[in-house]
Amino acid sequence: MGPVQLWPSGSRTAIAPAGPDAGPVTRIDVRARDDAPREPDETVGMAAPTRSDYTDDKAVAFFRTRWRDRTSALVRDIRTTGGYLRIYTDLPEAADDSDAAITLCERGLEYLAAAGDTSRVVFVQADLGENGNPVLANVLGPDDPDCQVTSPEPR
Repeated sequence: MGPVQLWPSGSRTAIAPAGPDAGPVTRIDVRARDDAPREPDETVGMAAPTRSDYTDDKAVAFFRTRWRDRTSALVRDIRTTGGYLRIYTDLPEAADDSDAAITLCERGLEYLAAAGDTSRVVFVQADLGENGNPVLANVLGPDDPDCQVTSPEPR
């Protein structure tokens, strides 16, 4: 088997060969596994948090007590800034609209609903890279029907 590339399911980015002399690349789809709420499992939890001045402790507590699965283990920080819920992850930039990103966005909406927030603005963001923290999934308000990446209409 040649090099292995983890590939977020649902990603629209094609596999790029490593070079003209490179052998074949094995693609392994990465999917969120059973994400139903369950009893806490001490073996799987959120990744070590990266705290900031904007960390939303209530959101972090909500996620930690409600979900302890592999998808939750991707979360690095949850922040509320400017009325937006931002979920920072370990996911790569190529994971836009992946099952894990969509699941985390839906969980963000669940948190906002439980907190009584009707703004419905959630961003799931990739690990820090050359392009900052790219958006992998989002909801831009009550008129946005799903968590697939959307961009606002130009004015």
